Amino acid sequence: LHSLGPGRLSSKTADKEKHPLALISPHAGYVYSGPIAAHGYLELDGRAKPDTVIVIGPNHYGFGTSVSIYPEGTWVTPLGEVKVNSEIGKKLAEISDVFSLDELSHLREHSIEVQIPFLQYVLGSFSLVPICMLDQSIEAALEVGKAIAELLSQKSGILLIASTDFSHYEPHEVAVRKDSIALDKIMKLEVETLYRVLREKDISMCGYGPVAAVLEAARRIQARGAELLRYATSGDVTGDKSSVVGYASLKIEYP
Repeated sequence: LHSLGPGRLSSKTADKEKHPLALISPHAGYVYSGPIAAHGYLELDGRAKPDTVIVIGPNHYGFGTSVSIYPEGTWVTPLGEVKVNSEIGKKLAEISDVFSLDELSHLREHSIEVQIPFLQYVLGSFSLVPICMLDQSIEAALEVGKAIAELLSQKSGILLIASTDFSHYEPHEVAVRKDSIALDKIMKLEVETLYRVLREKDISMCGYGPVAAVLEAARRIQARGAELLRYATSGDVTGDKSSVVGYASLKIEYP
């Protein structure tokens, strides 16, 4: 068990307690951010299992459409296959024209797929709705969040995951200081203020659009806030704190 991890493995049991509404999880190489991500996924342990997981990640490579839902098929990892929930994907596209059904955006993107093995380990079986955001503007994020909130009013058993890393290639102490500012706004579900501080403080958080979309969905269904489970930087892993990337794991509970 890693020193930065939660200290135990999933028991892979289920209970009647409802699963969280959402997790915010990092997406770097597992050796760097995996222990931090594990804190969030352990929150699924021993609770009712979601039927469907909507994973929203940033588009790092610029391929495809502005906000892309993977249309149909199966995603495969070394832990097995996960079926894409095309019904829910199409429903979201019907709710809002911010979405398009597009595979191209996902072909080289890692921010969503690195979440899948954690989910497979803890949940076993579930269906997946991958959403890749090239357009991370506040307008797009608010529209995505609004559409997801409408979906949540119609369907139960849905878990949201926003995939993001925080500050990139800053000295450790600078990353910690900057990221604490962003995390404060995230925990308060303050979407508009988050965008402002990212710009004013030059915080190089790569998945701010997915995070903002999840925060907006949470606000719309009256969630109270997000809880920080663990924060660390790559410097905490490697010992080299001259140029680091920040990672955080958070959860949002259903109201």
